[in-house]
Amino acid sequence: MSAENDLIKLYSGRILALAADMPRTARLQYPTATAKKRAPLCGSTVTVDVDVKDGVITDYGQDVKACALGQAAAAVVGANIVGLTPDQVQAGRDALFAMLKSDGPVPAPPFSDLEVLKPAKDYKNRHASIMLAFDATLEALQAQHASA
Repeated sequence: MSAENDLIKLYSGRILALAADMPRTARLQYPTATAKKRAPLCGSTVTVDVDVKDGVITDYGQDVKACALGQAAAAVVGANIVGLTPDQVQAGRDALFAMLKSDGPVPAPPFSDLEVLKPAKDYKNRHASIMLAFDATLEALQAQHASA
């Protein structure tokens, strides 16, 4: 099988469906914090806004300009992020990173839908785009914590 056929298989129907139905795509009008991250290799960007109260994410908005893999990851993050603490977001990010980089297990709920990205582990040039939603969210949460 050619590398091109492998790449076509990577963009499965489930990944494309997640990318097409991304939640929380409206930016927040008055966020507690905002962060933008860019994947240098491919140019994908994700900007996130968070509202945090009492250490819990109460609202979330995102602007995602990424490949379908980055969009799918952002869709899963956006669908599950409200109600979580920064530690839970960090745990999800670390689990996704381990799944991609060291064949770790699928992230635990609420991020278990990231399993759809497991085939991307063989495409290292896509990892940064896949990680953007988590990385931008964590940067925003750190900025919010620093200003609190």
